Amino acid sequence: MADTDIFEYVNALSSEEELLYERAGDGTGLSDGERDRLQAIKVELDRCYDLLHQRQGRRDAGQNPSGATLRTARTVEGYEQ
Repeated sequence: MADTDIFEYVNALSSEEELLYERAGDGTGLSDGERDRLQAIKVELDRCYDLLHQRQGRRDAGQNPSGATLRTARTVEGYEQ
């Protein structure tokens, strides 16, 4: 997967996230399914950003960025801030 593919996926997820926030802001809130989807989008975005950071780190170290792997949600969400 190329960086451009990851960025396109991030943009699509971000657009969907914005739509959900717009719906939430209209006074009616979100359904349970929409809240679940919003949480899933946030996790998927974290996974994508992690992958992009791995790829950049590999580049900086003179390694092939293709060796970076998409980590599990559990791994990425377990990182301490």
